[in-house]
Amino acid sequence: MDVSEFGDVSKADLLCLARVAEATERYPDMCNIMKALVNQKCEAKMPLEVEERNLLSVAYKNVVGSKRSSWRTLASGNFTDVDPTIVKNYKAKVEEELKKICAEVLSLLEDGLLKEFSGDSTGGQKNETEVFYLKMCGDYYRYLAEFLVNEPSYKKSCEEFYIKAMIVAKKDLPETHPTRLGLALNFSVCYYEILKKPEKACELAKEAFDAAIEKLDTLNDASYKDSTLIMQLLRDNLTLWTSDAENQDAEPETAQQ
Repeated sequence: MDVSEFGDVSKADLLCLARVAEATERYPDMCNIMKALVNQKCEAKMPLEVEERNLLSVAYKNVVGSKRSSWRTLASGNFTDVDPTIVKNYKAKVEEELKKICAEVLSLLEDGLLKEFSGDSTGGQKNETEVFYLKMCGDYYRYLAEFLVNEPSYKKSCEEFYIKAMIVAKKDLPETHPTRLGLALNFSVCYYEILKKPEKACELAKEAFDAAIEKLDTLNDASYKDSTLIMQLLRDNLTLWTSDAENQDAEPETAQQ
């Protein structure tokens, strides 16, 4: 299934198709469907609804997550009974696929969805959506930086987008908001794994966790589960990173969204 197949499909039908693709776990199809929907909405200068925004995130996260897992397995060096050249070439193939899908997401965000934001503070749902998109940019540049270690521009870009997102989040979102907490979680992972700044990672994670704990009684039922789950992940990472600092031979598996 290719995105060109959806040129004549209405926005309402694309949304229905995306729901079906998610239910059937057809995530590559879901990416093409959501790409077509984003293109239509951007051409019409219409913002994505919350459900559409979330479906976009789910589609690409599942496709990229699978490829990142494949790359990590190939990079582990555990294929001692296989010709190293075969593993190297196969890893290069996965890397090309990762580069292509990350570039596709970033194009949708930077060339389309983020253009509706002028930088002026408008409050409410719009600012939460801006944080969501900026965080997504940070995430996908981070994924690129994971394996393109000799291209520092990706490290720089992921940090820049996370910083932009954090500025808006701290200004407009409460400390317990799931989007703000998820941003802090992934930004701290970026500091730890990509930028190699463990002190900054721990500082950011602790700051976000402590600030949310202080406002825990303000959580509403709708966001309580999501917020407390991310807070637990922040605390788990802090425990892991502190332990790793005492045992430099450890290879921590950090939690992220």
